[in-house]
Amino acid sequence: MSPSDPKPHPTLPSTPLRRAAAALAVRLILTTARLLTGVRGIWVNAAPSAQQTLYFANHTSHGDFVLLWATLPRDLRVLTRPVAGQDYWLASRLRQFIGHDVFHALMIRRDGGPGDNPVHAMAEALAAGDSLIMFPEGTRNTGDDTLLPLKSGLFHLARECPQVRLVPVWIANLKRVLPKGALLPIPLACTVTYGPPLTLLPGEDKASFLARARHAMLALRPEYDQTDNAMPTAMASNSLQTSRHLSDAVPGNSTAADAAPGDVTLAAPAAPTGAQPLQLAAAPAPVPAPASSRGPA
Repeated sequence: MSPSDPKPHPTLPSTPLRRAAAALAVRLILTTARLLTGVRGIWVNAAPSAQQTLYFANHTSHGDFVLLWATLPRDLRVLTRPVAGQDYWLASRLRQFIGHDVFHALMIRRDGGPGDNPVHAMAEALAAGDSLIMFPEGTRNTGDDTLLPLKSGLFHLARECPQVRLVPVWIANLKRVLPKGALLPIPLACTVTYGPPLTLLPGEDKASFLARARHAMLALRPEYDQTDNAMPTAMASNSLQTSRHLSDAVPGNSTAADAAPGDVTLAAPAAPTGAQPLQLAAAPAPVPAPASSRGPA
């Protein structure tokens, strides 16, 4: 199966026509997302990896997982399924086609029906080898809060699936592109910032882990969006100052054609507290200068 050929969903009949339509829809969705938002993926102290991953992100719009999915290298997109609300994505034949055939979404019931356990369904998908995109707030944040309280599902998945990387993500500006009630999107630049993976520490309780996860997400916000006291340190603003572009996000798998130029960036590690951030500088002039304790940029 080629990277652009979506996997057939087991509950729907797979035909050549459906697969061709889904492949075309993938191209159309990626192109539209990039044209409307100029979306760019930024990796802070981390890099794309083919290792099984649970991406957990803030949630302000129905288009959130589209942008996250679009900024992954093509090799990873075919391995990654968004966790989606069954009530929304099965409401029409078009949404069902997009959810099942294009994104291969893991549909869950959000009304807590008898026998339905979203965490169990996600754990089964992870056990089967899928990577997932989830939104630990549990619902779209349509209010003024920066981030809603995280639900306990993330903690339970971290405990049940220790082999899975837990990668925090912050999606910036999409709420302004697709405001609630708007019929047409507003073209604005968006970023999807990925942080270093989290690990559930031995003996760590639910409250402590969720607090760390929340902090990890908030630390990835753009500098212009850090206007409250939710972020204790300036880690993200330092770490995003120096960056370089990836020509091949996953060595041996992806190619430069897998992503539009400039839409995936590696950010340099944050400078230690009290130190100057790393800077890219020209070669020094041939005049003797005092030795510097700072390493090369």
